[in-house]
Order: sequence, then C-alpha cells, then structure tokens
Amino acid sequence: MNRSAKSCRLRPRIVIGAIVIAVCQWMMVAQSVRAATYTDVEALYLTGKIDEAKEAAAAEVERGVWNRRWSELLIKCQLSSGEYAEALETYQAALKRYPTSLPLRTLGIEVARYNGLPDQVATEKAFIHRYLETGQLRYATADTLVAAGRFFSNNGIDARIILKSFYDRVLESDSGNLDAILATAELAIDKGDFKVAAESIAKAKRLEIQDARLETLLAVALGPTDSKAATIALATALELNPNYAPALTLKAEKEIDRELYDQAGKTIEHLLRLNPKDEKAFALKAVIAHVEGDYDREKELRQKALRHYGDNPEVDHLIGRKLSDKYRFKEGAEYQRRSLTFDADYVPATFQLAQDLLRLGDDEIGWQLADEVNRQDPYNVVAYNLMTLKDRTDGFETLAASSARQVSRDFSEPGEILIRMDPHERQVYGTAAAEILNEAKQALCEKYDLQLKRPVIVEIFPKQSDFAIRTFGLPGGEGFLGVCFGHVITANSPASGGDRPSNWKSVLWHEFCHVVTLTKTKNRMPRWLSEGISVYEEVRRDPRWGQSMTARYREMILGDDYTPIAKLSSAFLAPPSAEHLQFAYYESSLVVEFIIDNYGTDALNAILDTLGEGIPINIALAKHTDPMERLEVAFRAFARQRAEGFGPGLAFDRPEFKDGTPQEEIDLWASENPANYWARMRMARNEMSSRNYEAAANHLNYLVDHDAATGERGGVLELLAECRRELHQAGEEKVILERYLNESADALPALRRRMELAAKDDEWGTVFSAGEQALEVQPFAAGIHRELIRAATEVGEPERAIDSLIALKELDPIDAAGLDYQLAVAFESQGEIEQAKRAVVDALLEAPRYRDALSLLNQLALPKVDRPDHQSNSQASQSNASQSDASEPEEGVAGDAMTEDAEKPDAVKPDTMPQSNTEEVVGEAKKAEGKSVVEDDADERAENETETEDPK
Repeated sequence: MNRSAKSCRLRPRIVIGAIVIAVCQWMMVAQSVRAATYTDVEALYLTGKIDEAKEAAAAEVERGVWNRRWSELLIKCQLSSGEYAEALETYQAALKRYPTSLPLRTLGIEVARYNGLPDQVATEKAFIHRYLETGQLRYATADTLVAAGRFFSNNGIDARIILKSFYDRVLESDSGNLDAILATAELAIDKGDFKVAAESIAKAKRLEIQDARLETLLAVALGPTDSKAATIALATALELNPNYAPALTLKAEKEIDRELYDQAGKTIEHLLRLNPKDEKAFALKAVIAHVEGDYDREKELRQKALRHYGDNPEVDHLIGRKLSDKYRFKEGAEYQRRSLTFDADYVPATFQLAQDLLRLGDDEIGWQLADEVNRQDPYNVVAYNLMTLKDRTDGFETLAASSARQVSRDFSEPGEILIRMDPHERQVYGTAAAEILNEAKQALCEKYDLQLKRPVIVEIFPKQSDFAIRTFGLPGGEGFLGVCFGHVITANSPASGGDRPSNWKSVLWHEFCHVVTLTKTKNRMPRWLSEGISVYEEVRRDPRWGQSMTARYREMILGDDYTPIAKLSSAFLAPPSAEHLQFAYYESSLVVEFIIDNYGTDALNAILDTLGEGIPINIALAKHTDPMERLEVAFRAFARQRAEGFGPGLAFDRPEFKDGTPQEEIDLWASENPANYWARMRMARNEMSSRNYEAAANHLNYLVDHDAATGERGGVLELLAECRRELHQAGEEKVILERYLNESADALPALRRRMELAAKDDEWGTVFSAGEQALEVQPFAAGIHRELIRAATEVGEPERAIDSLIALKELDPIDAAGLDYQLAVAFESQGEIEQAKRAVVDALLEAPRYRDALSLLNQLALPKVDRPDHQSNSQASQSNASQSDASEPEEGVAGDAMTEDAEKPDAVKPDTMPQSNTEEVVGEAKKAEGKSVVEDDADERAENETETEDPK
C-alpha cells in the first residue's frame, strides 16, 4: 500500500522529466533543421537562384525566427534584384531586433547608399566606429570580424592591420572559413597584389571548396599574368552560378576588351534582367556607346547608372578605366576626375588618373598622384612599384632625336622625340636610336599626313621588370618588346633580350608608327588595324623586318585559325598560344596590305581620319572600301591566295599524331611522303641529329627549290647554313647565310658567323654590313664592335670605328687607355681636334706614361700643317689590340690586352718629346680630377723608385 502510494507520487515526476527531455530533443532537432534550412537557402542564393532564396528567406523573416542571418540574406537578395526600397524596409525592421549586429550594420551602409540616404550612411558609419571603440571585438564571432575588416578596408585602414587583426585571426581558428578567405583575396586584389590573392584562393580550393565568388576572384587575380587560366576560372564561376553579377560584369568587360560588342551587349542584358538598376551594367553600356561614337547615348546611360546611388565614384571610375583599356587615356582621365568629385579619397580613381596622366606624358602631375597614393596606401603594390621605379628612372638621360644631343628632362618642343634611357646605354646606342626614330618621324608623318603638336616620349628600360612595371604596373609581360600609349612609348632595351634578342630598331619603328596612327585617330582605332599598319610599315622600311608567310602561317590561314576582320582584335586577347598571337599580327598586316593594294594609301588615310571623328571601324571601312560582308569575302580570297603561293608543288597536310605515338611511326610517315613540307623537315632534323649533314642538306635544298625557305628561327635556311658549316663548305655556307640574312631581322648567330667568314677572306665591306646589322639586334656585343674596329683599321678608315670605340668604353674594357687613344686618332682623322684632345687626355688619365698618347697630345697642339700622320701608329695599335683579342673574352666585356705599363707600339721616347704643351693640357685635366701634375710626378717617381728597388 505504501509502496503503491510512493510509486504514484513518483510517476508524475518521471513523466515531467520525460517531457522535458523530449522537448529538449525536439528543440535540438528543430535548431538543426533551421540551420540546415538556412544553409540550403543560402546555397540557392550562391548558385544564382535568387528568387527562390528570396522567397524562402522572406518566409523565415515573416515567421519571426530569431536569427539575423535570415534578414541579411533577404537584404542581399533584394539588393541583387534591384529592390532597394524593399531592402531598406527589411533592414529597418531587422535593426530593431539586432541593433548591435556589425554585419547587419555594414550591410545597412550599402542599403542606405542605394536609397539615396547619405545622412543615414554617415549615421551607420558613426555607429560602427563607436561600436568598434568599445573593444567588443575581443569576443566577436567570425562573421563580425570579417565584417569589421571589410569596413576598415573601405575606409583607408592599413591592409596589414586588417589582415592581422581580423582575417588572420579568423583563419587561425578556422582555416576553411570561406568569408575570411574571400575577404583576404579581395583585399589583396584591391592593393594590386594578385599573387597573394591567387595563393589565398588556392588554399580554399585545396579544401575542395567550390564557389563562384572564389573562381571570379581567381579570374581577376590571374588576368594580368595568365589569361588562359583566368578565362577558365571565369567560365567555372559562371557554371557554378550563371547569375553571379560580378562574374557577368567581368565577362562583359573582357568582351569589350576584345571588341566583341554584340556579345558584351548580351551579357549586359543578362545583368539587367537580374537587376534592372545595375549601375555597372549601365556603365559598361556607356563605354560601348562611347566607343561607337554615340556620345548623347553615353551621357544618358551614365545618368541611369547614377540614378539610385547618385554620388557613386565607382561608376565613373569603371567607365574611365575601360576607356583607358581602349587607349583613350584623355577621356579616361576625365572620368577619373569626375569620380573624384564624388569622393576625393577614392584611391582607385586617384591611381588610375595617375597612370592615365603618365601614359599621356603629363609626368609631373602623374608622378605626384602616384606618390600620393603610395603614401596614403603603402600596401598598394602597383603604386609602390611605380614609385620605386621612378627613383631609378630619375637617373635616366634625355636625348632629343632631331639632334641626338642630350637635353634637360623638362625640355619640351612640339613634335620633338625625347628619348629617356640609362646613361650607360645612351653611350652605346643612343645616337643610333635617335637616328632611327627621327627617320621614322620624317617618313611616317609625311605618309600619313600628320604634324605632331606635342613631344613624343620614348622610355627604354635596361631591365624587363622595370619595363613591365612602367607599362603594366606589375612584373610580367615577357612577350612584349614595346608598348605605345599615344605620345608615350615604353620599350625593352636590347640588354634584356637574352640569347636571341629582337631587332630593336624594328621595334622602335613599329612603336613610332603607333604614335602616328593613334594620334591621327585620337586613339580611336581597333587593335588589329593599329598593329596591322605598324607591321606593314616595318616591312616597307626593311623587308627583313616585320613578318612574312611561313609554312605554319599557311596552315593557319587555310585552316581553322583564320580570323575574320571583324573579330581580329579579339585574336590579340587571350590567344591560345604565343604563335597565335604572332599570327594575329601577321594577319592584321595582310589586311592592311590588301586595303592599300586594292584601294590605295589615300583610302587608308581616309579610314584613319574617319575613325578620328568617332565613327566605328565597320562604317569607316565601308565608306572608303567596300561593305564589310564584301570586304571579308575579298580579303579571305586574298589571304588564301597568298598562303597557297607558299611552297608550290609541296604538300602541307599532316596527320594529327597523338601523344605517345612511337617515333618510328612518325618517321615512317615522313619517309613515305617526300613531297610533304613537314615530312622533309622531320627527315632533315633526323639526319642532323645523326650528324649526317649531307643527307640533311639534300632535304633542305629540296624545300629551298620549292620556295619554302624562310628567315624564321629553326627554319630551312638556318638549318641549311648549319649543315654547310658542319660540312666545312664555306663557299656554300656564305651563299646560304646571305639569303638567310636578307630574310631575317634578328639572326644574331648567323650574323656573327658571316662576319667571321668575311674577315677570314678580307671581305671588310661584308664585315661592316653584317656588323651594322648585328648591332641592330645586340649593340652590347663587344666582339662585334671589335670586329668593326678591326675592319675600319684594315680599310684605313678610322672614322668608321668611332661609334664602336665609344661603345666599347662603356662595356668594361680591359684597356680603356688604348680605346681612348684609338678614339683620339679617329677624331683627328675627321678633323675634330677638340674631341681628339679630350680622348687622348682620357687615355693619359688612365695611363700617364702612354707614349703614343703623349706624342699625339703634344702634336694636336701644333698647327695642322706641322702635325705628322698618326694613321700608321693607329693601325699598329689597333692591329696589336685585335691580335691580343684572338681568344674572344666573355661577350659583353670589351677591351685590349695592353695595360697601363705595357709598351705602346711605335712609342716615342719621353726624353725626345717636347713637354710644354703636353704638360699644360694634361695639367688642366689633372686639376679637373683634383690632382696636380706635381702630385702625379711624385707618384711616377715613387713608382720608378719601387721598380729600381725591385727589378722583378
């Protein structure tokens, strides 16, 4: 009875306990369900199903679920759809429930901006600052830390502080936190540190995280250095989220860059279907309108872009940046100025303006702005690179092309070409650079009826990395030899060209042609036409320059790699290979040749004038040639005819052998197709690898006989010359080398070999011609200069050695005094007595007891009629120098074997020399060095005493 009663009393407690446990379990399950539901709905948003995500998020917010993330997700969906007023309502309601939520408050700034509420923007910022000053971030969640970091990033805080205090702090506790990874990559991209951005994204990808945001950031990070990988990343982003607005915006930008305006228009319409108020979509439409010359439409579209966020600096910055990408730097700079009127502290606009001005040649203000950005944002990699480069380029010397004389850096004269280059390099080839640029100006300005009204600046960089930083802002761009922005040219020095540098004269001619055509069209010309004219004019100046038909180009024209004229500019962006890029240059030059041959130079000039009026290229072509459809058909026929004319009687088809195909199988195919170009080349190379040069030469001669020989590297003529050399057939080798060098602009090894053969046979005229051609490729080759000096000696024309003697002085010569003496003799033979005196004094400063130099200096002071002929002494000196250099020293180091204490040839004994004039001139030189003649005599006596004490 008692037990039963007790049992009855316990049963309700057991029931209540069970109910409590059940409720707790239900709450845990419900919480789990809600978390999973949020994750699922967020996944809808992140994969582009915005309407579905918006509906689900709105339902949860309406249901009153206590989770701010639902409100934040709903606001994001509404902003993405252009529902700015609705987003404001959602935000205001959420703020009442979560007033201290930092992620919500930062989102509220964006909401206020797109609703035209600047006062509320200021209020939200002030609240966030007060909140952050309370120190509550010590206990903040990951999303709060990321939100704080992004807020500070947008308000000019040092990037290193943001990384250390916010993003790294999150990643230390959760290395896979996607928001922190994304924020880190975004920050790095904002600062131009694309390498760090790519590394950050790579960490996430190693965790097998798939997200369109990651892939889009990767596409941006890889864009400057790996366009192919960037294209793949962008395509992946749009597979993961076909409606991701930043990816679509980037896609439209790339299409505009490639002049695929119809495709860009479709991409922009996609953006506007997602958000009819998308400001970036309207900005990009304004860019297209500008390029097409519809300036009223451009203004209208800009106004639409600013309709909701009226002082958005990003709109004008985007329009201006894309116009600058089109080389329309003047218009681009104007848009950056407009952007800065909305926000004077908007760093992207300030820095873009700095770059635009530097490319326009407005150096003073451009460098000031770049320095301002560098000081304001020390982590900005591009600004830092530029300012570091400026420290080096400040030491460059400026040369006026018209006179080949040095001028001040701030020298300015309309139409003058100002060459800025390293002082050391100026001595080596500065005069030659001035001469070729001045010639280009005379020829091309006359042909294209242009008068330059402002100076043209040409900057030549000894280091490729410096060229890349000046040109692109970042290291890279290894395939570029030079770039023209309009009135500013940047170029790589031949010193950075490696083993097989390009012809630097042809590069300068090519780039100056860009100056002419870009100026004539006000930078309003498509890439293909600009490049096509420059390549065409290279060939007109020198048939060895530019490009010509090859077996591979034949294959590309007749195959799938041919590009219609209307799409030619896109061939320069993201080409499948470097070969495809070169083919784009060649095909573009063919179009120009076709236009001139069929419609005349006047028609081409008229096309350029029409482009300068803002008329699109297709309309300009139709106006002065034929309608685009007819032009495309006619040019295709012209290109095919040119291609089919290469190697008549040869077959050019070849099977597509798979990777791993046995070499024997390929060799068998080659042997069975002796009339095939590719088969003959393979058999020739096989024979050469077996050192069977006679058989190889037979294969190559077969191709020569069928007009399939070109000046390309590794081509028929280069291989055939190698065969003749190995067979010791000097006569035949010279014949092949002559033909090869008539078709190649940069065959440096062949030029060296031709000089060697000519010198053996005393063919000094050929030494001169081959040597001068070689210096167009590599002016820093000391051996070439020495051979030219030797040739000048042999023909008794010392004045022809002057340029090479000056160059050798800059190339760390062994015997600087000997070079100065030879230079003095050369100047004296030209009647340039003052320069001869300076050179001989330099020789004596290097070697005070140089007897020939002392004799020459003394006699230079005599009247001309009393001077003896120093020609014989000069020849003996140069001959000895040449003999001493019989074993060629390392290339790039010049000099003779004679030292200061060596006995100079045909020396005049000191005790028979008159001393008065010599001492007077040398004394003046010593004073200039801060050393008196007495001191020098004391030094010499000390040396004599030492020699007496130690005869060894």
